[in-house]
Formats: sequence, structure tokens, C-alpha cells
Amino acid sequence: MKKIILSFLLFFGNFMFAQFPNVLISTLNQPEEVSIAINPKNTNQIVAGSNLKNAYRSNDGGATWSYQVLACNAYDVYGDPVVIWDTANACYYMHLSNPNPAITPGGSWIDRIVVQKSTNFGQNYSTCIGVGKNGTKAQDKEWAVVNPYNNDFHMTWTQFDNYGSSNVLDSSYILYSKSTDGGNTFSTPKRISKFAGNCIDADSTVEGAVPAIGPLGEIYVGWAGQYGLMFQKSTDGGTTWLASEQVVNAFPGGWDYSISGLYRCNGLPFTFCDLSNSPYHGTIYINWSDKSNGVNDGDVWITKSTNGGTTWSTPHRVNDDVPGKQQFMSAMTIDQVTGYVYVLFYDRRNYASGNNTDVYMAVSTNGGGSFTNYKVNANSFSPNAGYFFGDYLGISAHNNVVRPIWMQMTNSGALSVYTALVSPTLLGIENKKEENLGSINAAPNPFKTETTIEFTLTKEAKLTIQLVDNVGRIIKELVTTKNYFAGKNKIVINALENNLKSGIYYVAFYGDEKSKFTKIVME
Repeated sequence: MKKIILSFLLFFGNFMFAQFPNVLISTLNQPEEVSIAINPKNTNQIVAGSNLKNAYRSNDGGATWSYQVLACNAYDVYGDPVVIWDTANACYYMHLSNPNPAITPGGSWIDRIVVQKSTNFGQNYSTCIGVGKNGTKAQDKEWAVVNPYNNDFHMTWTQFDNYGSSNVLDSSYILYSKSTDGGNTFSTPKRISKFAGNCIDADSTVEGAVPAIGPLGEIYVGWAGQYGLMFQKSTDGGTTWLASEQVVNAFPGGWDYSISGLYRCNGLPFTFCDLSNSPYHGTIYINWSDKSNGVNDGDVWITKSTNGGTTWSTPHRVNDDVPGKQQFMSAMTIDQVTGYVYVLFYDRRNYASGNNTDVYMAVSTNGGGSFTNYKVNANSFSPNAGYFFGDYLGISAHNNVVRPIWMQMTNSGALSVYTALVSPTLLGIENKKEENLGSINAAPNPFKTETTIEFTLTKEAKLTIQLVDNVGRIIKELVTTKNYFAGKNKIVINALENNLKSGIYYVAFYGDEKSKFTKIVME
């Protein structure tokens, strides 16, 4: 494999982005809602899935892919794909069901979660194992994790008394089940949410339960519901759970929100725990997206706990652009070798208006303390609300091999699934250089008529500097590709010259390495 060197390119004088090699996985069967998993024992082996019945595998680290239609005669295949690997070199493909009553008497639409296992790297998937059938109640939005210490399989999902019902007597709950024999049999499902949601499949429904394993085998689960972002845990392998789930954070605007161009969109959470030997071993992370900054300013967030979920940090904004643009539908993973945190999301920071969309990946190498954002996709796209786009995208990482997966639309309206070949060299993590643009200070701040922005450079650099308002509009390009010397530099911003009124503004710096911005306030 040829070595590819990281380069930062200036996007129309506006924003910086890193370009990664993109690989088209498939355009067959209008694929959407995607999941991906790297084999920890062989990072060249990668499996993936998409709605409704699409299964993919790569034997060369994601450079090329093979495709098959997943089959399950007993229960059929009805979307919500989730793929994972266990410690015995087997991979699993989980999905919803839609059994034919003529083949499966008593079966009904999404009446169970289905688990299919492959012991030959996704070439063939085993007989379907149905989990959680409870009369005609609906079983939806499953996710799973394998305990790396004993290979136990833990799965959580939402049960609806009556899917889509607005009857106050119908409720939704979070259920849990596990397998201790490699996915051949599963325990009787157990309710782990004290607080029920409704059955509308919207903000007041409990949804998005994702389990994670702690350093002592604890099981951590985060989800969203009418009371906000929730957290539950078991310290005895799933036998007992906290008497009541904990409210971690509010969910401003709810998890079911609107994005122009999408049929529907959600910000459901992902939960992971760092099991690496990094300094952040044992840290639990929950990632989600919401509209806490307004309907026109979606953002991606992360919170963390370093004490087993007892307390949680103030949410940290993952996207590093100036306010006023839409970021949505995020997914997270942790490299369990390095402890690096990766968050993937859709992003509209590069466009003044319209539905043009990019894919960004944020990386933290310091336990979620800060994130560097990278543009992942080669070509932007504009989604069409006439096509269902799915509810989530995916990302997997192991030992510095990182593979995001996302769906995008072509100009003809066809859906497609892509990945990108990301490595430490491309991310600049290997032999990481000191950041050129150092401190940025504004004084006075707040100001009435004029403020001076001082900034330091560790070496000579060319910079573009822009003045941006609180919703992301460029007011003025203060400096266009000007050469600055190492050391302290400054620019002066005059309110009268720039027609500024009282309010919040941002001064954004774009260079040949990274971008930064600082907030200023005019009284």
C-alpha cells in the first residue's frame, strides 16, 4: 500500500479540510443506515451492513468490497443493521424481522431482534436466532457489544407495546439480553429502564440504547428519552441493574429533529468505554447531536465520566466551526489500543445556504479534552427528503486503522455507501508537529469601538482571517492569504469600519495547518 501524505487544502478561501481516499462500497438496493466493524484480530478484515438486507465485506482493509443480500428464511431481514466481532474471530449481523406467517406461524412485523453469525468472515451467515419475541409487541433499534474478557454478548433494544400508537396506555421500554455461548442462545429479556416512553417513535420514546463494557466487565448503557440523555449500568454481568436509570444531560430540542433535505433525522447517542492502556482507561463517553443552540444550529456533543457513571462532565462541543451551521446524525467509536476517540457526523459548515452536505470526523487524542475536525468525503452531496436516508452512520477503529462509513446521494438521486481509508499518517497523529497557530487574545473584550486581536505563531505562516457573525455569515475577509512572521502578531477590528452592531462575533484564522477562532463581543 502506498504511503499517502496528509495535506490541508484551502476551500475557496473559507475552510480547511483534510482529504482522505474515498472508496465506494455499493450503490445496490438504495443502501442507507450503515454499520461497520473492523476485526481486532486482523484489521484487513472488515464487515459492514446497510438497510434493508445489504451485507458487505473487505479483505484488504476497505480498499475493495464484496456484496451479498442477507437472507433469513424464518424471520426475514428488515433493517437496523448492526455488525460486530467477538474474540473468537466470528462476526455478527443483527437486524429487525418481518416474518412470513406462512413460514413462521404467529410471526408479525418487527416482532423480534434477529442475530446471524458468521465464522468464515461474512461469507456465510448462520441460521437466524430470534431474540425477544413477546406476542405482537415491536422490538426495535438494537445494538450490541462483546465483552473482550470473556466473549459474552450483550444486546439492548427498545420494545414498543404497539409501534406508532399515541394511546397513553401504550409504552416503550429498554430491554437487555445476553449470550454466553457465542450467540447460539440468549437470556430472557430484562427491562432495564424504570421510566417508560410513549410509542410514537419520537422525542418521548425511549430509543438508541447502546451498551459498552467497562474495565471490570461492567455493562454501561446510554439512551435517549423524554427526560433527556439516560444512563444505566450493571456490575454483575447483567444480572442486576441500578434501581433507576440516571439522567446524564438534557436533550434540548429532543433527539428527533428536522434537517432540511432529510425525510427524518435523529441525534440518538452512542456509548463507549476506554479499555485501552491509555491514561484515560475506564473513561465512559456518550456522544449525541441536538439543537441546543437553536433550530438552525445543530451541534455534536460528548460527555464523559471517570467514576463509573456516577458524575458526568459538562457537554463538550465536538464540531469546531463557528456557530450557525448544521451538524447532525453523529456516531462514535474508541480505538481500544490507543484510547483515541473518533466521532463521525454530517456537516454543512462550508456552505452559506442550501442542503449541500459534507462528512466530518473529529478526533481526540487526550480523552475528549479537545477535538480536531477533518473533512472526510471527497464530494459534497445534497440529500432529497423524498428518499429515506436512514437513522445512523457508523465508524470503527482499531490499532490506528480507522474506517468511517456513511451514505450519500448522487445527482441522479441514487443512494450510495462510502468509506474512507484513514491512517495515523493521514491524521497527522504519527510524528505530530507542534501546532503553528498558538494563543489568540482580544483586548478589550467586550469592546465598544475597537478591539485588538493578538495571535502568536511558532513559525512563519500564511493566514486568511475572517470576521464572522453569530450565525456563521462572513461579514468581512479581514486578511487574504497574508504572510506572517513567527512570534506575536496583531490586527485591529474597528466597529465603525465593519458596520458592527452590538452582539457576538468570531474572528476565524485559516492557515496551512489548522484553523482556529476566537469570540469577541461588541457592547
